[in-house]
Amino acid sequence: MEENKYEKTLNLYNCELNDDEVREAVRKIIAEKVPQNDTPEVKKFLMGSVELTTLKTTDSEESVMAFTERVNQFDEQYPELPHVATICVYPCFAKTVAETLEIDGVEIACVSGSFPSSQALIEVKVAETALAVKDGATEIDIVMSVGKFLSGNYEEVADEISELKSVCGDKKMKVILETGCLKTASNIKKASILSMYAGADYIKTSTGKLEPAATPEAAYVMCQAIKEYYEKTGIQIGFKPAGGLNTVMDAVTMYTIVKEVLGEQWLTNQWFRMGTSRLANLLLSEVTGVETKFF
Repeated sequence: MEENKYEKTLNLYNCELNDDEVREAVRKIIAEKVPQNDTPEVKKFLMGSVELTTLKTTDSEESVMAFTERVNQFDEQYPELPHVATICVYPCFAKTVAETLEIDGVEIACVSGSFPSSQALIEVKVAETALAVKDGATEIDIVMSVGKFLSGNYEEVADEISELKSVCGDKKMKVILETGCLKTASNIKKASILSMYAGADYIKTSTGKLEPAATPEAAYVMCQAIKEYYEKTGIQIGFKPAGGLNTVMDAVTMYTIVKEVLGEQWLTNQWFRMGTSRLANLLLSEVTGVETKFF
């Protein structure tokens, strides 16, 4: 049987990874490099890479409006600090955020395509994505069809990503791999390459709805994939760890992995984002030296 274009693409990359070797490489980075990045400057930078996220069953128009107002107020109260990069919500709240947000340079991201399971007909995913963009979303986060990927149905996985990217048009699209379900470094590498080839502007670790979420090992493999893809194509793809970022050191660890694998070119809030709600307050507390629950 002839290889399809997706299999041919995967064959251009080293996707046969050893999980123990990945763990050892990450252990070495954390031991040797993380301490030097544990600085106020790095934490300040990380504040500006936060995608402030609310994806709760209890979200309402009122709560999302209040959430967005906090971002407006942050700019007034902490003018010396970078504002968050993004507000991330369900598509039904895109309009609420767009009408409430007053700060330039904050993106409006919507999780779309039947988040977090991605288990829906493609027609439903297309409609939801198109409506989110129409209502003001400037970025779209979709979940790769993990079941299809694990069944080896790479063609359908990639075609779906391509179709949703065409709906996004010039709006950036992040593809969530749900790395905890992929289990192996080899699977994470393959899913990363397929997603980028199919049109992802960013690749993202997790939905935050399943465990394990963003692990340093998954981040390392994804950054390696981004680096190889850039070397082969000249196309720069962003990286977003999300879910499981519970401490400031988790964030500093992710920063360090990006710095060591991808280099300074990725250390801007355009190419490196972190999806979290909890972390913004922890970073703010460390940067200001006062325990703060602002968001």
